[in-house]
Amino acid sequence: MIAGGVVFDLLTPARFTAVPLFAAAPLIAAPIVTWVVTLLTGIAAVVATTGLHAYNSTIDQITAVTETSTVLTVAALALLINGVVTRSSARLASARGIAEAAQRAVLPTPADRIAGLHIAARYEAAQADAFIGGDLFAVQETPHGVRLIVGDVRGKGMEAVAAVAVLIGAFREAAEQETSLEGVARRLERALMREGMRREGLDAIEGFTTAVLGEIPPSDGAGHGTVRLVNRGHPDPLVLHADGGLDVLEPSQAALPLGMGDLGMWPDRAQEYPLPAGSTLLLYTDGLSEARDAGGVFYDPGERLRGSVFPGPEALLDALVDDVRRYTGGASTDDMALLAVGRPGAGQPERRRTVPVVSADGASRTHERRAVRGAAGARPARGRGTPTAGG
Repeated sequence: MIAGGVVFDLLTPARFTAVPLFAAAPLIAAPIVTWVVTLLTGIAAVVATTGLHAYNSTIDQITAVTETSTVLTVAALALLINGVVTRSSARLASARGIAEAAQRAVLPTPADRIAGLHIAARYEAAQADAFIGGDLFAVQETPHGVRLIVGDVRGKGMEAVAAVAVLIGAFREAAEQETSLEGVARRLERALMREGMRREGLDAIEGFTTAVLGEIPPSDGAGHGTVRLVNRGHPDPLVLHADGGLDVLEPSQAALPLGMGDLGMWPDRAQEYPLPAGSTLLLYTDGLSEARDAGGVFYDPGERLRGSVFPGPEALLDALVDDVRRYTGGASTDDMALLAVGRPGAGQPERRRTVPVVSADGASRTHERRAVRGAAGARPARGRGTPTAGG
């Protein structure tokens, strides 16, 4: 910009001035470069102003003094702005560090393997500078099997984070102590009611939490594993099979979210679904299922994932997050928590071909899927999951 100002001044009549360009240069530099670079930019602007007046033999005129003083003042102001921006950036970096530490404390990432199961979890914040909100997940090995939860606290901000901390703490204690998954749900209900009283009259309409509680007992050794679920008003989990088939695990009876017990009591009843060797259980919050494309159409994870095969839970979540970003164009209005639990398959090949969730060519995508199914053995695509027994 300074060089452009010099050229402008040399090529135009004397009544035109390049001072606005010289003054703008340090101001533009101030918020984006270091203090030293801002200082050097200001010095260059002052030297250019003075040098041009000397070249034009106007250095002794009042105009030269005025213009040089103006550029010098603006350069000094740019240094002050740079200092303010630098301090603000340092505070923001500190706040981000604190937020990351809070996330690790409140919502720690589960281990990759728990009791022989492969685990992957992901928290995708809607805002780039946000690290934690009202979505939650937890996985814990207990004497009753591996127990897990994925939930979504209504609301935003620190109140939602506080509720997440209460729920995670209550879940970890109840998962270890309660003999049934229904008992865990009741403990969480009571914990939210206590939290509502602590928050001075927070009613059920304001303080509810949708959640899915899961329990995965040890496999029977023949690959006939199961998962028990209690769904409290949450999006239905999915089971992805090794051949590309997919089950939607719908509860046989709808239930109110946690924290709404005052509005009516329905006894929790865990339902049992097949989770065979080689399959992956996927739980998610409504940040996934309510993501929209440019036309306002909701994202359907079951439809998008049906027929796709992934080498493991981590690869599944990577592909899913990328697909949602493409679907929404990168615009998201809600946080998204994802939890994938894979049961290793006996005798499966070391490597399996990964089929993309979305392909630019629909025909080639179909061809790829057929190739994978042919390699794994033909198997009809599944539909809705059917409970095998009451828990």
